[in-house]
Amino acid sequence: MKIEKTNAIITGATGGIGRRFAQHLVENGASVLLVARDTQALLELRENLVNQPGIETERVAIFSCDLLEEEQRNRLISYIENSPTPINTLINSAGDNQFSFLEDTPDKKIEQIIKLNTLTPILLSKALLPHLEKQGDAQIVNIGSTFGSIGYPGFSSYCASKYALRGFSEALGRELSQTNVKVKYLSPRATNTKLSTANIIAMNKELNVAMDSPDEVAEQLLRLLDSDMHELAIGWPERFFSKLNQVLPNLVSKAIIKQLPTIRRHAGLV
Repeated sequence: MKIEKTNAIITGATGGIGRRFAQHLVENGASVLLVARDTQALLELRENLVNQPGIETERVAIFSCDLLEEEQRNRLISYIENSPTPINTLINSAGDNQFSFLEDTPDKKIEQIIKLNTLTPILLSKALLPHLEKQGDAQIVNIGSTFGSIGYPGFSSYCASKYALRGFSEALGRELSQTNVKVKYLSPRATNTKLSTANIIAMNKELNVAMDSPDEVAEQLLRLLDSDMHELAIGWPERFFSKLNQVLPNLVSKAIIKQLPTIRRHAGLV
């Protein structure tokens, strides 16, 4: 789908990646519906976008809601179904994370990570399918992670959520393979957003793990949207280790276990 023909809903639009998704899309001619919980942050983001040269006011809409709440999700779906400008692209980018070993992760945090990272994209995709199928060309893009292919200590709940999202994307893509709706999965590696807390950044630096900027991830999103690819993994050697983990997981485990003392230290366990 050509970017200038894209009319996308972006969840988690006020987050570090979501903001750059919005910026890059509208700069390239797309229209966007920005969705997040914080109304004031949405208003400020919209103002920043429409005040730029060449970005028309009507190409940026906002909708404030908590996607974890069923009633509020239903209001969003109703808004989309009654909008004069049909949505043809769903970008599920809302997400949550916590760097901690499982025994130190509160139950409510685990539930929130799974609900926001996995359950919400599934429910939104299901609810919007009738609308998307009415469009000439439509896409669902799920924002995953390298940790959706590699289980990494300190991120067990996050890995579980992204592994599930990748499996969902693959299965739904096959279900819809004979329809006008394409399902795509973008897999960023470590990215410098507010979810990357100081201890995560320090650990990545010590372990020589590269971190991308949100702009770099947004550029890859546009590449994925404007292509026939179903999945795009960002970064080397992350792409290599993701594939290696599928065929030789014990080899990857040995490499990661060597990092375990460093991981535990930055997680505050020693």
